[in-house]
Amino acid sequence: MKSIGLQAYRFSLSWDGILPNGTVEGGPNQEGIEYYNNLINELLVNGVKPFVTIFHFDLPEALKREYVGFLSPKVVKDFVAYADVCFKHFGDRVQHWVTINEPLSYSLFAYGTGMMAPGQCSKWMNLNCTGGDSATEPYIVAHNLLLAHATTVKLYREKYQAIQKGKTGTAHVSQWGIPLSDSKQDHKATRRGMDFMLGWFMDPLATGNYPRSMRAIMKKQLPKFSKEESKMLKGSFDFVGLNYYTTFYVSNAPPSNPLFSSSTTDSRTNASRKQFTETKSTIYTIVKRNS
Repeated sequence: MKSIGLQAYRFSLSWDGILPNGTVEGGPNQEGIEYYNNLINELLVNGVKPFVTIFHFDLPEALKREYVGFLSPKVVKDFVAYADVCFKHFGDRVQHWVTINEPLSYSLFAYGTGMMAPGQCSKWMNLNCTGGDSATEPYIVAHNLLLAHATTVKLYREKYQAIQKGKTGTAHVSQWGIPLSDSKQDHKATRRGMDFMLGWFMDPLATGNYPRSMRAIMKKQLPKFSKEESKMLKGSFDFVGLNYYTTFYVSNAPPSNPLFSSSTTDSRTNASRKQFTETKSTIYTIVKRNS
């Protein structure tokens, strides 16, 4: 990294590599802590800033067995305790913390399609999942991910930031949408698709609540934040990371069959992937106008 001039390196910590049982009560793994201490020290010696991700899809098996991970609100307490251990042992040298990597991907693929551990999805998908409900679980998981993030940021700001001088944020994933036609329906669908993707997680961090379009469609199926939670969520970031991969042409779609309900179709959009050469400049313009 030094030889090619890299100034920063982002890597992820292993939750069960630091807390084998997923909880502080089970005790830390000193070898795991030492491994990351050595990595951080070596980066700094070579002039490379560590950008550390606390959670990157690696739910400890013990917490899956105990309460199916992020399906339970209990996970918030255990996640914050894990983050506290990270701040305590590494925070004197780490200035940039990513609490959660791609919460959208984790919600959809771990609890909606079963593509990631713990492999949850509805039986009708015939994907050999361990159980689950693709219509409801991704929204519950996303809700708990957001609360885990905000509570972790609150802890850092109250306990560590004044001394360690670091920053906290998240790394989101979102594609870009372009209306397939000039119809009003396709334009609305494009905006709605973005709400169900980036807005699902960024709106709570920016405003304290989910996008209106999501609430209008999902109604009671979309969890609600208490006033205290909404206040804690709003502004709970010092920076925002965005992993961007591609652009889709978006068109309006009718509601899906309720017998085969899934969070992947709730936005009522159809997306087609075609070559779109203007994406880079389009994204740049939008970022600049809103900065």
